[in-house]
Amino acid sequence: MLKKTMSIIAGAVLSVTVSANVQAATITVKKGDTLWDLSRTNNTTVENIQMLNHLTTDLIHPGDVLTIAPEKHYTVKKGDTLWDIAQEHDVTVAQLKEWNELSSDLIHPGLNLIIFEGAKTTNTVKNEKTVTPLVQETKNAPTATATPSTNQATTKSEPAAAAPSTTTEGKKKLIMEATAYTASCEGCSGITATGIDLRANPDLKVISVDPSVIPLGSKVYVEGYGEAIAGDTGGAIKGNKIDVFIPSKEEAIKFGRKQVEVTILN
Repeated sequence: MLKKTMSIIAGAVLSVTVSANVQAATITVKKGDTLWDLSRTNNTTVENIQMLNHLTTDLIHPGDVLTIAPEKHYTVKKGDTLWDIAQEHDVTVAQLKEWNELSSDLIHPGLNLIIFEGAKTTNTVKNEKTVTPLVQETKNAPTATATPSTNQATTKSEPAAAAPSTTTEGKKKLIMEATAYTASCEGCSGITATGIDLRANPDLKVISVDPSVIPLGSKVYVEGYGEAIAGDTGGAIKGNKIDVFIPSKEEAIKFGRKQVEVTILN
């Protein structure tokens, strides 16, 4: 692994601060998109995109329409009601309760609420066009969905559906435990075990692997991360474990620890 590279496991909860004039928007997933890429592009987190769109996995497909909204935090003041707060931030009471796991409309001064401002205005579009659950349930039969893609009914719900140009049919697939690491730390050289300079190439997608499981130099597809090169190793990376490179320390922390499917492409 990188000489003195920082490997990070989620141990903290971070929030993204976004200016108040940013509103929710809808985006259409393109071929090659991953939730991780979309979260970076839109200054949010994978978890927030999943929550807003009721996604239970990291899998997305070309043609899916997703709601993206900035995360804000609101501290309840004396006299506030959920209805007042919902009206002020262009969301619904039901959304406020869902996002903050509230079982009733009762709130108290000092309570910190998570709000995805403007999300109410895009719900109708999202619910009409988001097809991920439908594709998974009816992938072997014709569907009449509002997705721009016409071949979703016959393609499998695998990470290859969002891969840029490579099919994963017939490729070796592994279920791995994934964490994240970064070269953005004091004393880190930024050079991987195979000589890749991550500081000079922060946009490269590189994973640290156990070479006895995934050979160094292999091209892989990591669910929720995208196509990457198995270009690094690490003392703690043994067996079915991988570390994905993320240039930002904060984003690496947000990645956390999760089970992902890894497809070895070559």
